[in-house]
Amino acid sequence: MKKAIVASSGGLDSTVCVAKAIEDFGAENVVTVSVSYGQKHSVELDHADSVATYYGVRHEVLDLSQIFKQSNCSLLKQSDEDVPEGSYEDQINKSETGVVSTYVPGRNALILTSVASLAQSIFGQDVEIFIYLGAHSDDAAGNAYPDCSKEFTDAIASAINIGTDHKVTVCTPLVEWNKAQVVAEGLRLHVPFDLTISCYNATNCACCGTCLDRIEAFRANGVIDPIEYAEEVDWTGCKPIDYIKKITVALIPVD
Repeated sequence: MKKAIVASSGGLDSTVCVAKAIEDFGAENVVTVSVSYGQKHSVELDHADSVATYYGVRHEVLDLSQIFKQSNCSLLKQSDEDVPEGSYEDQINKSETGVVSTYVPGRNALILTSVASLAQSIFGQDVEIFIYLGAHSDDAAGNAYPDCSKEFTDAIASAINIGTDHKVTVCTPLVEWNKAQVVAEGLRLHVPFDLTISCYNATNCACCGTCLDRIEAFRANGVIDPIEYAEEVDWTGCKPIDYIKKITVALIPVD
């Protein structure tokens, strides 16, 4: 018996992973899990729940917020720093450490090991389990988020596999793809992008690094992002995605 559990943030990348896991294993064998870690954009937990409801899969929430309560990462509620504007490249160039201020210390390591434990608790220790994580190459570029790199995910995947007697496998199907390729895969899978949120300000601000990355990815695919942004976005030359909810999704092909 094989089961899959997807680390779902309610964002674009993790929702593509939800769709891929369902394609691979069937919705009846997939569970999604989101993580509360004290993030300012905690609205993402609601989006993750909406994604699970859309696909008809079980959804769990883990609370890891106590681990990060002493961090001043700009992504966390207690931080006295604002989420920076501008592209990740600009942020890295301005950073004294070379790592963006929205990097949460050890977040993906904690998420993966916690999800592995949760999965074996849910499914049992004799079931073959696959954990899906939506890390992609744009997040790792320039070492902006070192725990999104293939080097990191390969290493922790090996450790988790060994530590679970080879019962749990970490899958990172997007890790060598850029954001535009992730969007293209989401279009193929008819992902409900309108249910997702990527913004670190929780407002679809169109100016933080993750919003800018998302906008450019949709532009690269010649389609309009179906979410509404706080600032006007130039979609010249792009076509809309026409969603017919739940059963069928009609997509206007990309030329």
